[in-house]
Amino acid sequence: MTFRLSTDGPRTAMLLAAGEGRRMMPLTADCPKPLLKVGGQAMLDRSLDRLQEVGVEKVIVNACYLGDQIAAHLAPRQQPVVEIIHEKTPLETGGGVKGALPLLGADGFFVINGDSLWVDGIKNTLQRVAAAWDDATMDVLLLMQPLARVFGSVQRGDYMMSPDGRLTRRAERQVAGFCYIGVSILHPRLFADCPAGAFSLNVLYDRAEAAGRLFGIAHDGLWYHVSRPEDLAHANGMFARGHEPETPYF
Repeated sequence: MTFRLSTDGPRTAMLLAAGEGRRMMPLTADCPKPLLKVGGQAMLDRSLDRLQEVGVEKVIVNACYLGDQIAAHLAPRQQPVVEIIHEKTPLETGGGVKGALPLLGADGFFVINGDSLWVDGIKNTLQRVAAAWDDATMDVLLLMQPLARVFGSVQRGDYMMSPDGRLTRRAERQVAGFCYIGVSILHPRLFADCPAGAFSLNVLYDRAEAAGRLFGIAHDGLWYHVSRPEDLAHANGMFARGHEPETPYF
């Protein structure tokens, strides 16, 4: 029996799994990065399990690089329902989500990077994100990790966050106090008049910031920035010493 938490949050989600993972070479030469394992489980499966826990019913996964491996890996999975979009050419994060919009519904939906690796704090992370979402004031809600609690190769952070949660992207030479960790809720209206073809979600984040509709919530647990082979080795070492997703951060 699968334990499922109650939530009023999104019922659909997008998992981004189309990238090449070039910084993870040579490990990704013959394996998509989301299928690399931490603690004996593929990172992609960890995210799917957490989405299932909070009641997400349908997940769209985009695949391009070694996409057949992604499809074969997910074929046996029954919950949540997984639908794969095969991209003939890479559409980047923004183009990938835009292509999935007809399948994601009219309300806010989760977007999770296929290599996101986090450990819940005192409360379930996705429940916290869902509870913080305000449809009236937000187009984007990003899960942010305080820079001081980052495991992995991160130096400057991504955003400054005000007391009310509004985010401001750091300037080129600035150091920001928070890193975006690849977990978010987006609303479909964010994609109105968006670019055609391949583009980054950062384009839309900047647009939302300019409109005052880009917000963040601070993660109260652990996050592993798994970018390079040494990061993956470090994460596996940490998990082997007991930093499993069920272990709270204090």
